[in-house]
Amino acid sequence: MPLSKFFAFLCHKGNRHCLPTINTEKDPVSSHNTLVFTKATPDSFEMEEPKLCDSITSSTEPRAIYDGGYGQPKGSCIRLRIANGGAGQIGLIQTWADTFIHHMVSKGHKPFQVAWYLGDTTESLSLLCAGEVDFALTYNPAAEAQVMRAGNASKRVYAFRDHFMLVGPTANPANLSEEDDVLAMFNKIVSCGNADAATPPKKRAPTRFLSRFDKSATNIKETLLFATIGQVPWAFDYSKWYHQYPCFPREALQAASLLSEYTLIDKGSWLDAPRDIRSKLKLFKEGSDDPDDILLNPAHLLFGTRVSQENEEICWEFLSWVLSQDGGQRVIETFRRSGHVLYSRAP
Repeated sequence: MPLSKFFAFLCHKGNRHCLPTINTEKDPVSSHNTLVFTKATPDSFEMEEPKLCDSITSSTEPRAIYDGGYGQPKGSCIRLRIANGGAGQIGLIQTWADTFIHHMVSKGHKPFQVAWYLGDTTESLSLLCAGEVDFALTYNPAAEAQVMRAGNASKRVYAFRDHFMLVGPTANPANLSEEDDVLAMFNKIVSCGNADAATPPKKRAPTRFLSRFDKSATNIKETLLFATIGQVPWAFDYSKWYHQYPCFPREALQAASLLSEYTLIDKGSWLDAPRDIRSKLKLFKEGSDDPDDILLNPAHLLFGTRVSQENEEICWEFLSWVLSQDGGQRVIETFRRSGHVLYSRAP
């Protein structure tokens, strides 16, 4: 696909400050058109024809069903349903599912299946409240607390620690410094973005920030970071450097890489990305396990209140297994991408 056509499809209806559209055979600004990539090798992605972004077209159908390698007919014996976004895309949910199935079979249980439903934090919690899933693995303590308060979850446990990262183009048009804290970095992005919008640079790409703008935990975190420095670039009149791109982390990172834009990303998605994507971006700030670190991304597992009686026992077993140091926490400790452990155990 020609690059000009790709840029045209990056735009979506309602984003006043997307890239200029280019006439194509298809409507370049139809609702939420975007370019979706398929992983071809560990170091590259192949481009497919544009289609609706996953985050816009999520449904109540599972994205994948795992059986631990026992080969049951797909969907024949689903005993546990879990909703999640980025960790599912990366493969953690599958590893958890397959390992848990083997654990239960070793205890004399018949083989069964685990279904993964793709959804960001907001979507996953909605699926849990509706009884479409048994568990939601999410990253927003405030939203999770409201679900507990409403009686839509009976248990909420700390599953693991993920971390946010601020990444951006290697050219670093906002002149971010290693000595800056993340709030200072966001302030520089705002200042340079406004300056470049007023007087477009001739010898470099302008300063731009890509927002997932999708009610995900990442979108909520970047919103809080901007608000902390007194900025709301999404409000009317929209900041021209603020690129609204409602997609899951994998697709958002690919777009930021191709368009030379700063963005907030979770560590797992960053390390899972192929080298040709990461090579065009630089890591400027990374969260730590410090509970006071604004870039810490805690993952909690919520157990819903609408679990069927048939599956309730195995769901409680899963909850206990996730917290077990020799079970789910062991998986967290050893789960790697690009030679790096992606997450930290729950505190």
